[in-house]
Amino acid sequence: MKLLNDWKLICLLCLTLGLAPFFPEPHIIGKLKWISGGATGMQFKDWFDVLLHGFPFVLLLRIIIIKIFQTKTN
Repeated sequence: MKLLNDWKLICLLCLTLGLAPFFPEPHIIGKLKWISGGATGMQFKDWFDVLLHGFPFVLLLRIIIIKIFQTKTN
């Protein structure tokens, strides 16, 4: 559980797994464009790819929300 709250590790995951491969554009950006365009032709492996590359960003968002609510309650 401690690893899920380590913001340095989560940032590293976002920069590596979340954005890889980097060229010609980050993979997650291409997938999000595909989804916003209607997701026509997406297969299961493409949805799994979105989940895999997007999960570090979900963890980062979770840490940010926790930190915001901790500062408001203190």
